[in-house]
Amino acid sequence: QVQLVESGGGSVQAGGSLRLSCAASGNTYRNYCMGWFRQAPGKERERVAVISTYGGGTYYADSAKGRFTISQDNAKKTLYLQMNSLKPEDTAMYYCAAGEEIVAWRCLGGFGTFSYWGQGTQVTVSS
Repeated sequence: QVQLVESGGGSVQAGGSLRLSCAASGNTYRNYCMGWFRQAPGKERERVAVISTYGGGTYYADSAKGRFTISQDNAKKTLYLQMNSLKPEDTAMYYCAAGEEIVAWRCLGGFGTFSYWGQGTQVTVSS
């Protein structure tokens, strides 16, 4: 089992920045594919950023490119999402997820299954 706990959400004005963190615990040695997702009220869940921890490489949704950066600290077993130039449309609940997809192109291409999810952290951006 893997436990994921997100933190770092909050309320900011447009143009501001936030850094989300996701602390992983438990059997994390198979967390080969990790990502950030978000869901706004009335909208479908969106894949925001993914990192292949085994094969390397990252994926960003078009909405996140150039503004968000996904990274990880293996020693701390923590995943991060640095969000800059935030916009009101970034307002959503943000979730951290982990999966065992070891093949990088499948992980980044959205073919991997994310078996573990955090409880989410709310991000609210005001105009």
